[in-house]
Formats: sequence, structure tokens, C-alpha cells
Amino acid sequence: MTLVAGIDSSTQSCKVEVRELHTGRLIREGRAPHPPQKIVDPEEWWQALLLAVQRAGGLHDVSALSVSGQQHTPVFLDQNGAVVRDSPLWNDTGSHPQVVALNSELGSGEWVRRTGLPITLSDTVVKLRWLRDTDPESTRRTAAVAVVHDWLTWRLMGFGPGRADFSRLVTDRSEASGTGYWSGETGDYCTDLVQHALGKNVILPRLLGPLDRAGVTSPGIPGIPAGVVIGAGSGDNAAAALALQLRVGDAVMSLGTSGVVYSRSAQPVHDYSRVICSYADATGDHLPLGATLNAARDLDAGIAVLGCDYDELSALALQAAPGAGGLTLLPYFEGERTPDLPEATASLHGATLANFTRPNFARAVIEGMLASQVVMIEAIRACDVPVNRLLLIGGAARSPAVQQVLTEIIDVPLLLPEPGEYVTIGAAVQAGGALSGHFPDWHPVVREVPRAETSSLIMSQHRAARKALAYDPAPPMAAVSPLDRLRNAAAS
Repeated sequence: MTLVAGIDSSTQSCKVEVRELHTGRLIREGRAPHPPQKIVDPEEWWQALLLAVQRAGGLHDVSALSVSGQQHTPVFLDQNGAVVRDSPLWNDTGSHPQVVALNSELGSGEWVRRTGLPITLSDTVVKLRWLRDTDPESTRRTAAVAVVHDWLTWRLMGFGPGRADFSRLVTDRSEASGTGYWSGETGDYCTDLVQHALGKNVILPRLLGPLDRAGVTSPGIPGIPAGVVIGAGSGDNAAAALALQLRVGDAVMSLGTSGVVYSRSAQPVHDYSRVICSYADATGDHLPLGATLNAARDLDAGIAVLGCDYDELSALALQAAPGAGGLTLLPYFEGERTPDLPEATASLHGATLANFTRPNFARAVIEGMLASQVVMIEAIRACDVPVNRLLLIGGAARSPAVQQVLTEIIDVPLLLPEPGEYVTIGAAVQAGGALSGHFPDWHPVVREVPRAETSSLIMSQHRAARKALAYDPAPPMAAVSPLDRLRNAAAS
């Protein structure tokens, strides 16, 4: 029996799953938490990986492994391979002034044209500017920049402090596409954008293909024998898409702490409305994606107010009619990324003595969460990417009310894959690909959610509430040529 391991170093924790190569059957698993802070010492991620491996019973019998992880979050390395300073996570909102600066200097349309990304506070390039603006000494010491999965893969190969072979620092297209300095058209880094953001050039990870090997594990790592094949790895959403065997015409809605919607495309996209990011996937295609900072945490807020649990919240919501009697929640509890409102707070609209009931409030919480995600489906379609089926994953996907309300909003079949750690599964698929030269064919088990009657009222109320607070996105901005930008800069 040949075993492979998938490792998911997510925002909240590190998860390890050992699976049988030919069937995908789960053999054993382990996990370890990450710190809750939004600026973290990367050593915490390495120690969590080792603890998760230990809790999974070690990888002594594993032939290959691959690492996936939270996208965007940078690891700053000095010339000796040591970490320069703690890393700001992708969801740290402290870098919003740098978003404003970068978009002001080059124009948001230029970032979309060059990289396919409407630059937000999540992107690595923004964290580079943040480092330059807030910590000049660390900027001076930084010789290389990786993201989390790149760095963990490098550590597994035995590199790090005192052993800094940066030629072995590698990444994949999916991770590169989330940096804000990579082009989906050329497949290359835009090093001038790194220079612009950081004020200097640094070493960037070498890009691997989907089935390439990063190397093998180094001796001396607790719980992991030397010589285990290491796959290229990927970003978290690309790994989940690989596990779900996403095809053109499919979209995924992932409802975890944050909300993510993505679809598969053969070509990169350029969304000048600044909702959709043109990421790459783990197969060689592209993964147009939108994300919100708020998703399942909306349900947490609802149960806190109502003094109930998740099952009771779902049951209450199903007692109310679509539109919650006119009650509408904009769930921007922690600011928001889509729309770009880092300082926003949640707001409740349309409350009256008649409609302010527990069932209506429960439904408004769920409708608000889902309407924010459906906005991103609409934006993907506006990029000429088809959405013919929707797969729903994540912790909140288990709620019967979430499932039913979503069928009331969307106009395509809703498919519910069986619960699973799809990022970890996708990483294990990549490990299998690196070992055998082709991805194993592990068919995900899915069921179709019975359709409910579609109601336009839910999205109409959501749009009206956004309009009332002037939260509608600005009109799309056309791309501006670099030459025009240079001329404008010179004139100023």
C-alpha cells in the first residue's frame, strides 16, 4: 500500500492527512492550532506542522507529501535564510494605507491589467509596501520573500537559518498569482512591481509546474524520514479545487471564517470592477476568485445575539419567509474586502416592530452572508466565465438553512460534497502527482440539494441596503498604460 500525505497550513491551524494513493482512503490525521494573532512569527507555523505530523502518527510510511496553505502571507528572509521579522497575515487590515498608496501611484486599472488582481490588503505586494513604510531596518535586511507554503516546503528540504540555498526556494503558479507581482499572461514575475512596492529587488521563489517535484525531505526532521518526495504545493483554494476535480462551468463557494467563491477558466481574467482576482489553479488553468472577510463568523454573531446554537439558528431561519420580512443585514462585522471597506461595520436595515423577530433575524443573518457571496458569482459571470453548477463547502455548508436559502438565490444546481478537509485532500493529490507523474483520480462524493423556488427579493434587498450606505462599487476603471503612468508621475 502506497501512502501520501497532504499538509494544510491554514490561517487557523495546520492539518495533516495520510491517504492511500490509489483510492484516496483516509488512513490517519492530525492537527495543531496556529496563534490567533494577525501578525505571527513564522516559526509558529513550522512548530505546528511538526506537532500535527506527530499527532498524525508520523510520516514514516509515507512516500510523498505536499504542502498547501494560506495564500498571500509573506515570510521575509535574510541572506542567511533566517526569518527577518514576524509576518502580517493576509487578513491583517493594518496595511490598508498601503493599498491606497499603491492604487494611487499606479492606478487600480494598471494592477488589474498587469496582474489580474484588484489590489487589496490581502495581497503580498501590499505587505511589501507595508514593510517598507513601517520597518525600514527589516526592509534593508530582507533578501528573499516567500509565502507560507513556499517557506514550509523549503524547511522540509532542510533549508533555513544558516543554510540559505535560495535556488531551492520554490512555489507554484497558484501561490505566485496571489502575490500581486505575477502575470497570468506571461507566467512570469513582474519584478518591477516588487521594486516599486519594496524599494528594492529581492529573491523570489522559482516556479514549478503542477506535477513537478520540489525535492525530498531532509534528515533530522522529527516524525518525517529523509528522502520523502515533496510536491510543488499550492495555495489553499487551488488545492481544494484540485480535490473537487473542478471543471470549466463549475464554481465553488467555501464558507469558512472568510467566504470564497471561485471558478475554473482556461484563460486569465481582468475584472476592472475590482471584485474578481485572476488567480491560477494547480493544474495549469486559472481560478477567478472573489473573497470576503466575513462568512461563518456571521453565523457566530447571530447565535451570540439570539443565545442559541447553530442548529437552532438554522431552524429559526427556516421559519421565516425569503427576505426576512424586509429585514436585511450587511454583515461587515470585521470590515470587508469585497466590497473594499476595511473600516466598515455591520448594519441592520428595514427593522420594524412587526418584522424584528427571532426567525426573521436568524434568516437575515444567513441571507446577508450568502448575498455577499452571490455578488461574487455575478462578478465571475460578468468576466465571461460560465457558472453552471455550484459546489458548497466549508463549515457553514452543513447548515440546512444555508443550503435552502442558497437555492432560493442562485439559478443553477447546488451540489454538496461530503464533509472533508478539501485543501488537505488537494495537497495529498499533488503529492500523488509528484510521486507518479499524474494526479490520482479520487472522485469526490457529492449530492444535489433539492431546489427551492428562486426569490429575487433577497438580492434586491441586499443591493438596496448597500446603495443606501453608498457601498456600491465605483464604476470600472480602464487599464492605463505604464507610459501614461510615468508621464503622470513626471508631471506631478
